[in-house]
Amino acid sequence: MATSIWRPFTRACLLASLLLTLTGCGMNTIPTLDEQVKASWGQVENQYQRRADLVPNLVATVKGYASHEQETLKAVTDARARVGSLQVSDPAQLKQFEAAQNQLSSALSRLMVVVERYPDLKADQQFLTLQAQLEGTENRISVARRDYIEAVRQFNTELRTFPGVIWAKLLYSDLEPKPSFSAKPGADEAPKVEF
Repeated sequence: MATSIWRPFTRACLLASLLLTLTGCGMNTIPTLDEQVKASWGQVENQYQRRADLVPNLVATVKGYASHEQETLKAVTDARARVGSLQVSDPAQLKQFEAAQNQLSSALSRLMVVVERYPDLKADQQFLTLQAQLEGTENRISVARRDYIEAVRQFNTELRTFPGVIWAKLLYSDLEPKPSFSAKPGADEAPKVEF
């Protein structure tokens, strides 16, 4: 008789310990990874903002040497303005944001071609400093994008694997997989170099 009294208690204890084990098994992982994605994206935006802040100084410096290159300088200024006006809150806006950033990168590349025509400009200390800062910023953007892509991978994987898929459906049903960056069209082709 004593054994029959302990069986339901033992089962209840096993069930309670199983529930406690499951609640500690990844329940907080999803919000933690969501915050990591947000922080990583914030760093990407921070680096893009740094580049956008450097562009007017670069344009002003080049303008002093190459006043007749107005078309290129206007393209850089317009691309920077488009980048500054976009905010990202969904996957469609991420594509627009990427396109605007690609236009700015393209305009900056054209600006650097213009710079090649002006040896005095290439020797100017202010320009050299700005160019080095811009190059460093491009590297920081690359690192920030890599970190964001990794944070998105971890988050999206957690939403699709056990036990995260259970927690996602039970507690975080409003969370969707996050969009990631993709390479711009033609990035898989080797660039043509002409001398």
